[in-house]
Amino acid sequence: MEATRERQRVGDRHSDVPIASALPEIAIGHLNALNDTLAALRGQVRRIERWGRLIADRFAAGSRLLAAGDDEAVRQARHLAAELAGHGDTLALDGPGAGGGDPDGRAADLAALVTAEARAGDVVLLLSATGHTTGMAAAARAARAAGATVLTCCGCCPNPLANAADDAVCVPGTASVVHEAQLVAVDLLCAAVDAAARAGRDAEPAR
Repeated sequence: MEATRERQRVGDRHSDVPIASALPEIAIGHLNALNDTLAALRGQVRRIERWGRLIADRFAAGSRLLAAGDDEAVRQARHLAAELAGHGDTLALDGPGAGGGDPDGRAADLAALVTAEARAGDVVLLLSATGHTTGMAAAARAARAAGATVLTCCGCCPNPLANAADDAVCVPGTASVVHEAQLVAVDLLCAAVDAAARAGRDAEPAR
């Protein structure tokens, strides 16, 4: 009981300390950096909206969405493919860094997968924190060679991946901050596809 009362007294003494001053400086720095990156993403919302319409149109035409990411973005690519599976045919491809192993080997594997899977009219969306990962640009070039449209959400431009894509959403920041912003970008894109698909259905003539 005495120990409990002492903890309560300690908590009371610190209850009036501003939250910001109680947080480690590194956390405040991270939040500030994330705020800057999200501000940059906010300026790209119209582009993401156009992507949503493009993907919805391609789904309606029978084309597919192929998504891949490097390192931590692998999970985001899988999430994107799963979320949009209700609208059309989607496929998540494992990029460099997925499951460990040799990243250069996995980069080559991704380019080979894209070559095997991408078809004219498909949309290939590549997620990367930097845009400099070995093989991601090669995958973009392989997709374009197959006639697919390549979109990427990546770190600060210019970078090899953005240069190889048809269109890019580029946001500044460290890898960890860019990955967090990409989570938001993926959710925005899913919402944009949903909205475009609904608009398409509403525009269909009644039978």
